Amino acid sequence: MQAAPVRATAIPSFTDALRAVESLLMSSGQRTARRNAWTSVLEDRRRAKDRVEAQRVLDAVASRR
Repeated sequence: MQAAPVRATAIPSFTDALRAVESLLMSSGQRTARRNAWTSVLEDRRRAKDRVEAQRVLDAVASRR
């Protein structure tokens, strides 16, 4: 009995598949704009988390006084 052959190519992730469909449906300018917008959303979320953490630290320091 022989072993099953090993696949030489990796199975694409769901994200890779979505990007492939996106590239077929959108022009490069729209694709770039959408990625830039998503990057901005992620950066805004990161800044919001940082603000919350900074406020917690300030509140903790103020409550010790």
